[in-house]
Amino acid sequence: MIYWRLSGFYLFYFATLGALVPYWGLYLKSLDFSVSQIGELVAILMATKIVAPNIWGWIADHTGGRMKIVRVASLLAAVTFAGVFVSNHYWWLALVMTVYSFFWNASLPQFEATTMNHLGSNTHRYSSIRLWGSVGFIVAVSALGPVLGAYGTALLPWVLLALFTGIWLSSLMVPESAAGHLQLGQEPLVKVLKRPVVFSLLLVSFLVQMSHGPYYVFFSIYMEEYGYPTALIGQLWALGVVAEIGVFLLMPVLLPRYGARRLLLVAVILTTLRWLLVAGFADNISIIAFSQLLHAASFGLYHVVVIFLIHRLFTGVHQGRGQALYSSLSFGAGGALGSLISGYLWSGIGPQAMYLLAAGAALCAGFVVFFGIRNLPDG
Repeated sequence: MIYWRLSGFYLFYFATLGALVPYWGLYLKSLDFSVSQIGELVAILMATKIVAPNIWGWIADHTGGRMKIVRVASLLAAVTFAGVFVSNHYWWLALVMTVYSFFWNASLPQFEATTMNHLGSNTHRYSSIRLWGSVGFIVAVSALGPVLGAYGTALLPWVLLALFTGIWLSSLMVPESAAGHLQLGQEPLVKVLKRPVVFSLLLVSFLVQMSHGPYYVFFSIYMEEYGYPTALIGQLWALGVVAEIGVFLLMPVLLPRYGARRLLLVAVILTTLRWLLVAGFADNISIIAFSQLLHAASFGLYHVVVIFLIHRLFTGVHQGRGQALYSSLSFGAGGALGSLISGYLWSGIGPQAMYLLAAGAALCAGFVVFFGIRNLPDG
């Protein structure tokens, strides 16, 4: 059944994120890299998203071989990641992370386009497939916390290599026919990008993911500084994704009922609140746990709405590049800038400054949604 094949890819892809995002910073710290160096190395992972998705998206939209690109990119990501076992030198790791992430970052936007095309008129059901990615994230982050706490972070690269291999194997299960590659709208891409609503949506995506930079790179280290054990940190990450799954289950009802613009505005407002709480109450486990529940809004609600809107605003042969632009400008440019600035802020001012910057970026996104995003497709 195609549902399970699509879901399986999300399961492995986000299980990899569940191993990489919370624990890669701790692994790099164990190699005696400084906070600023950790920020730079993780920023590389996000910076490649600025270029890679657009290159692969252009190829996919012009060849129609969307799943072929996903399979090749997934295989090359696994092969090149193995380079981390060669050396722990800063510049070697920077090179390896640049190369493997160039391929890894190519696959998800094209798979998102495949999933949305397969759903056709039932795009509001996207979240019921995507939630399996959240399940994979939870399993990985929950299981690895105690394991790495007991055996050390040196085990992490081996786990990641196995998960990258799983991504590739799962991509082989999805037929090319699922991608559809429908030729629906043929207006020039430049004309699409000139629409104020499109520009505003991409700007919101940039700002929201910039605000997540301190979280994705330094949250585990930040919590460790306050004395939280590795297992508890893993549970906090998992709590956020559990909340995310709850929203995914509700989105088929919420999106048609309340509409995309209203839900997006709620998401960015709650994102602002989340980072303010993390900045001010890191020593209070109850408030930090509540802030993790807000991941339901800052990622879950936000992501489903934006994926829905990108699919509606970029039609026909532009679907692959629409998803690629979203990935490159948000997770790529926004995430890289947020990660890079965060490392320098921690070193220069202190960790709280990172999350105050994050709250400011999310607040700016709220203003863009309120004033710049109107006349959207109905939820």
